Amino acid sequence: MKNGRLIAAGSAAAMLSLLLGAVAALAQDPVKVDPNMNKVVLENDRVRVYEVTNPPGGTLKMHSHPAHVVYFVEAGSAKFTTADGKVTEAKIKAGEARWSDPVTHSVLNTGTKPLRAVVVELKEKKN
Repeated sequence: MKNGRLIAAGSAAAMLSLLLGAVAALAQDPVKVDPNMNKVVLENDRVRVYEVTNPPGGTLKMHSHPAHVVYFVEAGSAKFTTADGKVTEAKIKAGEARWSDPVTHSVLNTGTKPLRAVVVELKEKKN
């Protein structure tokens, strides 16, 4: 009976790993996932710049970014959930800029005003 529980626990862990991998694989370009909340303002072979407007209570669906900078236009608060289920809550100041390595996440606006930001995604330079 003990071996059966170990096998079941191992199977559950393997299933969870597959599910998380599937979520990450399904994560897409934020502009394509939520076109009503993201507007590209510049794109070339080195960067993509877009505006994000996430209404109060709104959620940017699971999506992926390469290395990027986010400049927050207005103050607010948000809950970030990564593909592996880690949740981080943040208070955001207007005029704040943050760096991020590549990430897959969703973003819930937990504030009472639209969360507005400008995202600058870096593209890998090809020699």
